[in-house]
Amino acid sequence: MCFIKMSLLPALLLALPAHSVCAQTVQADYPTKPIRVVVPYAAGGPMDYIGRSLGRKMQNITTLVIDNRPGAGGALGTDLVAKALPDGYTILHTSSSHASLPVIMKALPYDPIRDFTPITLIVNSVGFLLVAHNGIAAKTVPEFIAAARAQPGKITYGSGGIGNVMHFAAELFNDKAGTQLLHVPYKGVGQAIVDLMAGRVDTCFGPATALLPQIKSGRIKALGITAATRWSGLPEVPTIDESGVKGYIFVPWYGLWFPARTPDAYVKRIRNEVAIALKDPEISNAMGEQGFAPVGSTPVEFAKVIADEIQTNRRLAAKINLQPE
Repeated sequence: MCFIKMSLLPALLLALPAHSVCAQTVQADYPTKPIRVVVPYAAGGPMDYIGRSLGRKMQNITTLVIDNRPGAGGALGTDLVAKALPDGYTILHTSSSHASLPVIMKALPYDPIRDFTPITLIVNSVGFLLVAHNGIAAKTVPEFIAAARAQPGKITYGSGGIGNVMHFAAELFNDKAGTQLLHVPYKGVGQAIVDLMAGRVDTCFGPATALLPQIKSGRIKALGITAATRWSGLPEVPTIDESGVKGYIFVPWYGLWFPARTPDAYVKRIRNEVAIALKDPEISNAMGEQGFAPVGSTPVEFAKVIADEIQTNRRLAAKINLQPE
């Protein structure tokens, strides 16, 4: 086992070869101790739920210790993992915000691709719902698009803030549908939904499970869902793609990363254990109830998702002149 004084770690990492950190020996019986899972957001969110659910099913090999490190929109905890020793005992668990932070933050202290080793995309969201206030006459996506094109810049949409996933979902819709919906950013998803129900904004793209009660009560209406397939929670609501906006798919996701240079054997072990856990009916059903669709991708598949989404986000940001702050 190699021990390093934490104050000397950054300098030592720069001095060592890219393929080795203190000539680390791969443990054949890995893992032999608890694994810290850093969640770069406050406790109680979806990542906590996903991480703790997986932890219960992976107790046969290790203990997953959730370490919430909120701050800087998720960058603080993410940077902690980027600079951690790549010994297999520190994991980043975050969302598709990993692919938006490089676009909306001017000077991240880490590189979202170079400084991490993807393990697996755990789950996709079942998608965002395109919902509208009842004052909007449109009842379908094509009717909504026609109304928006007829009055560019007049129909508003709320989001959880500039650079929030709801923002990118709506701007991708503008891009694909040829509309000019007007962005009204809020300080959180909840505020956007409240103002939508009150009619202070016309529409939004929001989490399906969060919007379902308001749809069921008739306070707002669902026009389409952003995923590639319909959601069992609202099977009558078509996908936006099948409604005529071909190629429009926007699905938030949640995954796991090691620090860069973590041994491949450790990556494979954790990915395989996550995939096994996700196949358990208890886990898959519980995930579905929370609005998640289990995936358990390979590291290579996950790496492509990350790179593609960063590229898409950068293109959208350039189109709407979104400047990083």
